Amino acid sequence: MTETFHQLRDQPVGEIAAQFPGTSAVFRRFGIEFCCQGHVSLADAANHRNLDLNELEKELVALDPAAAPEIPQGTGDLIDYIRSRYHGRHRAQLEDLIELSRKVESVHVNHQNVPAGMAHILRQFRAELEKLMNKQETTHFPALQKKTPDELKLSLQFMRHDHAEFAFFLDQIDCLTDDCTPPEDACASWQALYADLSAFKADLIEHIHLENNVLFPRFESSGRD
Repeated sequence: MTETFHQLRDQPVGEIAAQFPGTSAVFRRFGIEFCCQGHVSLADAANHRNLDLNELEKELVALDPAAAPEIPQGTGDLIDYIRSRYHGRHRAQLEDLIELSRKVESVHVNHQNVPAGMAHILRQFRAELEKLMNKQETTHFPALQKKTPDELKLSLQFMRHDHAEFAFFLDQIDCLTDDCTPPEDACASWQALYADLSAFKADLIEHIHLENNVLFPRFESSGRD
């Protein structure tokens, strides 16, 4: 197994995450961008983050593939999984996060570390994400399954572009929350907000990874199952 990851130093991190179950969790922990920057090699990604590549490889080797969630192999099943696993969940998560953000901003308005403007940012993000998910459900996913050449190309370009735009919102969240690290005197609601934001980010990153690095390449190369 050690040799496997050693040989992958020059491989794109997106392909590695798609090929080896559980690697996406390690990449998130090390701060490696494998969704919209999935074309970057493992070695370059580690260098960009000033990481010890040998230490990173040790973490990857220690993974238990059986512990990773089982992802459907068939293309139609994968599309259904993405839609059922992530779309409804994101809608519920953002509704709760916006309400909790409002509460924290209001109660702690005079605190120097309050994430001022978080509720507004999340409302903007919800609007953009909802627009994409609706488009996927009504247009993009049906186009993928029908595989109409012109619609297919436009759908893939559109979705990849939106995914790249979402990085801006995630950066804003990290900036306002110090990477979701609550201050020492944070109340229970504040701590819950940051814990839920972390969970939402992890879900969204995994969602984008499944589309960018697993689903879309099937249509950009060999076609659908």
